[in-house]
Amino acid sequence: MGVGIISAGRVGAVLGNALRAAGHQITGVAARSDASRERADVLLPGAPILSPEEVVERSELVVLAVPDDELAPLAASLAQRGIVPGAQIIAHTSGRYGIDVLRPLEEAGAITLALHPAMTFTGTSLDLARLVGCPWAVTARPMFAPIAKALVLELDGVSIDIAEGDRTAYHAALAHGSNHLVVLVSQVLQTLDAIGVEDPPALVRPLLNASLEESLRLGPGALTGPVQRGDAGTVGNHLEALEELNLERVLPTYRALARAALDIAPIGERERAALELLLSSERKPRQDS
Repeated sequence: MGVGIISAGRVGAVLGNALRAAGHQITGVAARSDASRERADVLLPGAPILSPEEVVERSELVVLAVPDDELAPLAASLAQRGIVPGAQIIAHTSGRYGIDVLRPLEEAGAITLALHPAMTFTGTSLDLARLVGCPWAVTARPMFAPIAKALVLELDGVSIDIAEGDRTAYHAALAHGSNHLVVLVSQVLQTLDAIGVEDPPALVRPLLNASLEESLRLGPGALTGPVQRGDAGTVGNHLEALEELNLERVLPTYRALARAALDIAPIGERERAALELLLSSERKPRQDS
């Protein structure tokens, strides 16, 4: 098929490259910023830079890889221009939305698909290897689901059906895991750097990798550490140490996640009560004189 990419951002340019490798022709790319144009030059060499309307006019498959908040206005704008021919396939890559957001285009005669790769993107060729075996959240009308799954298969991905009404919860789960993991690890590295550790990533990489693998295998059963043991004294010392370092946001994050760990910790009521009291206090930990 002739494939058009609207937005040569981190996702769009990479998917365009992968679709070209699968045998499709890139008919045009919409790229507004200098960074997007540079990305298109690297990942989609030779593809013409066009307006979104021109991309749609030239393409049998259009991939809308714009930010979430731009998707509904873009769909409405394209539909209002009356440029969507019948049986054209238009797919978006947003995790937040299903196909309802593309309803104006569907009513204009297009086949609409929601295809979200459950992966983080850098916008470089490094992402191409990550697409192999990548899960994709697929939402489509039952009659068009085979088209969506065929496209995912061409990209060496695995289709996971997500109902229209479950898309936001699905996306919240992925954002909570991926984005907030970055926040957590960044704070871990910040804390180790503050005490003079020469190479914080080298120190924590084996531990964090093992924790992630065990969490995926065992769920809450992978919890270890002072909260899991009911060790309020150690948690109290942690709070004092983090307060002394005075690192922005690290202490509140530690408190919040320790409270969440307490919800799944298999400890007695006495230990639980002591930890709840310690973690519920918003006062600064008392320093020993």
